[in-house]
Amino acid sequence: MKDITSKLINLFKQGYCTPQIARIAKKIKEPSTTIHYNIKKLEREGKIISYKGVFDYKKIEEGHVTFILVNLSDDNYGEPEGVAQELAKDPRVESIDICTGDYELIIKLRTKDIDEYYEWIKNTVHKFKFSKSYSITSLKQVKTEFVELK
Repeated sequence: MKDITSKLINLFKQGYCTPQIARIAKKIKEPSTTIHYNIKKLEREGKIISYKGVFDYKKIEEGHVTFILVNLSDDNYGEPEGVAQELAKDPRVESIDICTGDYELIIKLRTKDIDEYYEWIKNTVHKFKFSKSYSITSLKQVKTEFVELK
């Protein structure tokens, strides 16, 4: 049988997942039709944006996580949204937030290893001319996407 694992992982990351209505109904002891109606209502109201898979990232070779705190250069300081939107196009950027305090951006970057991280940060600092960046590497993830990991 053809191995399409990487294609499925990429689609699941992009939100190509659906809720398991029968499992939810069993868990909360409500009819499937009630679950379906309420999920559709949450989607219409924009409260649910997407569904995605939660992975054991080490098993899919994306186990290196770095949180990067960024100071923007004077050229980009007044336009953090533009920089953030450009950075968000990179599939390795798991999340990016504009924040208050000593830094303007917090980036969560997921890479295969430290070498891939190094190439990313080197190129990104050069491209966006960050005035300062501070990196924190995750040693072990205990909870992600509201799911506790074992």
